[in-house]
Amino acid sequence: MFSRILIANRGEIAVRIIRAAREMDIETVAVYSTADADSLHVKMADRAICIGPPPALESYLNIPRIISAAEVANVDAIHPGYGFLAENAHFAEVCRSCNIEFIGPSVEAMSALGDKVRCRTLALDHKVPTSPGSKGKIESEDDAIKLARKIGYPVMIKAAAGGGGRGMRVAHNDISLRSGLSSAMNEAQGAFGDATVYIEKYIEHPRHVEVQIIGDQHGNVVHLFERDCTMQRRHQKLIEESPCPVLDDESRGEICRAAVRLAKAAGYYSAGTVEFLMSQQREFYLMEVNTRLQVEHPVSEMVTGLDLVKLQLRVAAGEKLPVTQRQIQQHGHAIEVRINAEDPDNRFSPSPGRIDHLHLPGGPGVRMDTHCTPGYRVPPNYDSMIGKLITWQPTRLEAIATMQRALAEFEIAPIKTTIPLHMTLMGNADFRESNTHIHFVEKLLGGTGTP
Repeated sequence: MFSRILIANRGEIAVRIIRAAREMDIETVAVYSTADADSLHVKMADRAICIGPPPALESYLNIPRIISAAEVANVDAIHPGYGFLAENAHFAEVCRSCNIEFIGPSVEAMSALGDKVRCRTLALDHKVPTSPGSKGKIESEDDAIKLARKIGYPVMIKAAAGGGGRGMRVAHNDISLRSGLSSAMNEAQGAFGDATVYIEKYIEHPRHVEVQIIGDQHGNVVHLFERDCTMQRRHQKLIEESPCPVLDDESRGEICRAAVRLAKAAGYYSAGTVEFLMSQQREFYLMEVNTRLQVEHPVSEMVTGLDLVKLQLRVAAGEKLPVTQRQIQQHGHAIEVRINAEDPDNRFSPSPGRIDHLHLPGGPGVRMDTHCTPGYRVPPNYDSMIGKLITWQPTRLEAIATMQRALAEFEIAPIKTTIPLHMTLMGNADFRESNTHIHFVEKLLGGTGTP
């Protein structure tokens, strides 16, 4: 097992990793930008090293500076958390070339599954359900139109290296397909440095269901069941829960086995998530694979009793998974809401600034993952998420009731947060009865972002 690791991240995920490492008697080294000098992860780590000014390109995305910090601190491994460099195959390769273990999958598996075109091809070869569409990248407008007419409009244009809704367009006819191709490719080039796109059938009003998997370096892969991430705004997840409230046992088994099959085909180890869209007819279609720990991993931990970060550390150190698939059971229901420093009443505009008052909820069935403390200043330079509130209870309605109670207890001022929106959603009849789809929140808000 490692004696010392560096966390190449910030915020609540850095705190989460530090806590797991401390319980395993592993020393931790935090890196931080000048904007995060007073952040909780800096205070909690055994050592902290400043790696640059606030812009991410000069700090958390600066590979040479992170590697230099790791070498100065003499660490055994680097945990990338999520976001930033977590799915950067080049970063993983650089780490290992410097004799520093990257706590994540192999470069080969990351490349195979991270590129959506290659991932789709692998899925087709191993009978993982995929939506009708192109097997490889789109080479020309004419090819795209020919394929779209064959599978039928509407179709979705997707960036091969995309994520978070960038490089995605829906086309309902030839004209919108031509314009959508151009804009999607330009956006993909700007966001990911790769203009490659592909096309698949657009599934209207689907649910977003994903499977948490973890594998070791000995060929073992298991799943921790599924999560429902249907409640989104502009392709950004707001609420995640496990189990999916509309799945039966047969469908659950099929989707989880398909996820494991794909991971094994790629020779995958470490934590990862296989994401699917589920149609209104309960048919599943592969969407993408996230080759890292997910923001929403706590809900899987709550219903299985397993610690995914500790498992990541063990797998990265070469250990076999300590559990078999048969030993992993799903108990009760867990829900997570993302607390963002945004103003729902003002088109979700960012709300950075100093937190003068903070009272975090607690009590039975409540978990709060955050890096915020009274006096902490939320910087404007990074993602707006400042915490995750998770509840667990034997049933879904009980978990919702606990979430409503916890949200009511949550006090934070003067910055604005998404807590009022979550209060509204928890009380919504359609959400409580699981009559939702991935466009539900936007329709509820009238497309303006205002409750």
